[in-house]
Amino acid sequence: MLRDRIGNSYRLRFKELPEEKKPREKLVKYGPDVLRISELVSIILNTGYRDENVLELSHRIIKEYGSRAIASEKNVERLMETLGIPLVKACQIVACFELGRRFFQEEPGKMPTIRGPEDVYVYLEDMRKLKKEQFRGLYLNARNKVIHDEVISIGTLTANLVHPREVFQPAIEYLACGVIVAHNHPSGDPDPSDDDLEITRKLSAVGKTMDIELLDHIIIGSKKYVSLKEKGIL
Repeated sequence: MLRDRIGNSYRLRFKELPEEKKPREKLVKYGPDVLRISELVSIILNTGYRDENVLELSHRIIKEYGSRAIASEKNVERLMETLGIPLVKACQIVACFELGRRFFQEEPGKMPTIRGPEDVYVYLEDMRKLKKEQFRGLYLNARNKVIHDEVISIGTLTANLVHPREVFQPAIEYLACGVIVAHNHPSGDPDPSDDDLEITRKLSAVGKTMDIELLDHIIIGSKKYVSLKEKGIL
């Protein structure tokens, strides 16, 4: 947002940006390393949507969804609903990151190892400032390495909205030995609600019947976290 000579504010249109500030031109001149994630996404999207230019749209997408979460998102309809974007742009985003996964998948030895709740908090740092609640599942092998990371749901978390099948189906698919679930509190306060406790007990019970352990439920705040395992809920 800029101001004119008499103090009125106005939005700088994308066409008014200096050439050296436009993502595509920066990519050609300097290479991809100097571009922010939102600028790289804007090159994929190419155009804006409704009243947002492509840079504003890309910035909002990364800010609202989180860079790590959107990189692992495979559900086109969820992207459309959560971000208010059309089918074509949601497909572009999913296809872009899927290509990245297929061409440049990390070697097994480079997968993050989770030794405790603090490791989860560090790994999911992009969730600390999200404006909406996001429920994530981390799927671990026998050596406590993350073999899959999935966004399970987005929106106000209630016991009625979290289905055990959505949590444990990826565990079966990826042959996980254990599951850690995590979600954020946009208020910044990670103290568990009654729904958080009910969800944890329900998932723990289902996990025992399937012989897939629910290792922890981490609630992420803006500056700290709460581990329900450490609190004795699990």
